[in-house]
Amino acid sequence: MIKNPIGIFDSGIGGLTVVKAIQAALPAERLIYFGDTARVPYGPKSQVTIRKYAADDTAILMRYQPKLIIVACNTVSALALDVVEKACGNIPVIGVLKAGASLAVQVTQNKRIGVIGTQATVCSNAYAFAINQEDSGIEVISQACPLFVPLAEEGFINHPATKLVAEHYLSEIRKQDIDTLVLGCTHYPILRQVIEETIGKGIRIIDSAEAVAYRTRELLSESGLLNHSTKTAIPHLLVSDLPQKFSMLYQLFMGSELPDVDLVEV
Repeated sequence: MIKNPIGIFDSGIGGLTVVKAIQAALPAERLIYFGDTARVPYGPKSQVTIRKYAADDTAILMRYQPKLIIVACNTVSALALDVVEKACGNIPVIGVLKAGASLAVQVTQNKRIGVIGTQATVCSNAYAFAINQEDSGIEVISQACPLFVPLAEEGFINHPATKLVAEHYLSEIRKQDIDTLVLGCTHYPILRQVIEETIGKGIRIIDSAEAVAYRTRELLSESGLLNHSTKTAIPHLLVSDLPQKFSMLYQLFMGSELPDVDLVEV
């Protein structure tokens, strides 16, 4: 089991932020990443559809006998984590949402936390619930930013259009005296520079990918499943559509040699 891979899935390229964080923290671990590029974005979809996609994505990863599955999609973490857990049986599951919420609670000083995410994640109120479960005295201010996902998927990392959209979404939340901002979608760290510039100085940005990497190390250590090999593993990448575009965005975002990208049917 120690040499079995960690399975990670997301709606598109966003989960690469999780791949990058786990590679940095646990370079010996084998990673299988599935990006559902045929059906991105998940955020505007209905709960019924999101739950079906969650089951499909998990089934694809289960073929590789993972020792752990990471739901690198906040929308699925908010609305369908139970679907993934049921499909995984005894295999542990980590959702990005809870990991990000816990880290935000730890770092806030004034107990005012901003959360930005997809329409589905924000409407579910799952971040506010997770944060208030840990500290009921914290005020959570949420803002849906649906256009951030397609902008990230297009690789518009520092594009004028991204700056305009960021200003539109973040101008109101900027006035709310928050000291912490949770990037409640794994696509959003791809646009982190623009988000930081727009939200202003002095606000701690919580990237749930980093929080998930800490939790993954912790969980694997506790269960004796940490891979202690000295070799750095190359991730195995799977997508449901447009492997060439995914390859281009992988190199743009990861800044590293591109592994093979396999096309799979969902």
